[in-house]
Amino acid sequence: MTAATFDVAVIGAGLVGSAIARLFGASRLSTVLLEARDDVGDGTSKANTAILHTGFDAKPGTLEARLVARGYHLLGGYAAATGIPVERTGALLVAWDGEQLAALPGLRDKAERNGYTESTIIDAPQVYREVPALAPGALGALMVPGESITCTWTTNLALATEAVTRGVTLRRGHRVTAVRDDGTHTWLATAQGEIGARWVVNAAGLGADTLDRLFGYERFTVTPRRGELLVFDKLARPLAPRIVLPVPSKVGKGVLISPTVYGNVMLGPTAEDLPDRTATGTSAAGFTFLRTKGTALMPALLREEVTATYAGLRAAIDADDYLIDVDPGRRYVLVGGIRSTGLTACLAIAEHVGSLVDGHLDLTPRPDLPPPPRMPNLGEAFPRPYQDAAAIAADPEYGRIVCFCERVTRGEIRDAYASVIPPSTVDGLRRRTRAMNGRCQGFYCAAEIQAVR
Repeated sequence: MTAATFDVAVIGAGLVGSAIARLFGASRLSTVLLEARDDVGDGTSKANTAILHTGFDAKPGTLEARLVARGYHLLGGYAAATGIPVERTGALLVAWDGEQLAALPGLRDKAERNGYTESTIIDAPQVYREVPALAPGALGALMVPGESITCTWTTNLALATEAVTRGVTLRRGHRVTAVRDDGTHTWLATAQGEIGARWVVNAAGLGADTLDRLFGYERFTVTPRRGELLVFDKLARPLAPRIVLPVPSKVGKGVLISPTVYGNVMLGPTAEDLPDRTATGTSAAGFTFLRTKGTALMPALLREEVTATYAGLRAAIDADDYLIDVDPGRRYVLVGGIRSTGLTACLAIAEHVGSLVDGHLDLTPRPDLPPPPRMPNLGEAFPRPYQDAAAIAADPEYGRIVCFCERVTRGEIRDAYASVIPPSTVDGLRRRTRAMNGRCQGFYCAAEIQAVR
């Protein structure tokens, strides 16, 4: 069988890889998006704090700072066009001692150097007017009104879906294990056979350094950094109307409290460097740490029920900036070291990659591009199908709830399986619909949901 060949192969169908594939898909180039796992967004991209960052706290002058600031506006516009839920909650960086309080003016100045001018310092009474449930003892805060919450699952799926509708070939379950270059094409070995491409983009996340070495480099190492989080029941949501951030210290950004677009409250993450790139399990030590921190920040929250726990691995590298580079001779682009800000920056990263290959590849947009996809809404702040009388009148399946914790209907399950990129696993269905993601974690509804096709 003749191996398939393309103009461009993008490796990694997380947020960044999907955004890059979407960019190439707008051109006349033939593009393939390769994903090692069974679904798009099933690695680092699925498990983060889902915050749309203004970039106020990035290191000024870095590539990350520039791309996060740019990505904030790009993703905000894309969310509006595609139906990705975004809630403009704002955030507070709360100072609990004199040293933290003294740091607030510097953080405000840093935000302004990053181009964000809307942050203000507020006093303790105003802090408690904004978030009454905070523990006693707050001295003040930096208010950042532009910080927002969104759905990382829907964002990733929207980008990958648009890439496919633009003509990109998506191949899931294609882990790249070897690379050879014949001078014209790079041949990528997978368990399903070789795939050839004139250009290769490495957006492999946790595996980016391993893949980079296959291209002959020894320039960075990914250290998996586990972040564990506790997710509290929806009854806790009134306690956290805004994102509550710690004042950064020398040891990191620390633990935050954040509402989610699904109506829950999230506490975390931890930050633990591990040797195992598959260690997404939670730990008793992590939970103890989070409960201790949470009790100090918001005691009332710790009296609420925990609905779920999860852990994600961030692709940490030994540098304080993104590592994005092009090798024209090898026809190869590296996109590495993309931390949790990659959610916000993904469209700007794709734009930046496009600028790097300009002159080597023709990215002129085709005139016949399809419109952006309209994604199903997973956010509590916006109408869901079970609340839409017109939708139910047109199709009664949108009125037949099968997941009562999350109010997911048969129509939504059916639509997910009939979509451009259908789920291949139960977890994939969760990310597309919220089914089995609530209080019972699928105990009551899993059998009926899996019977719907």
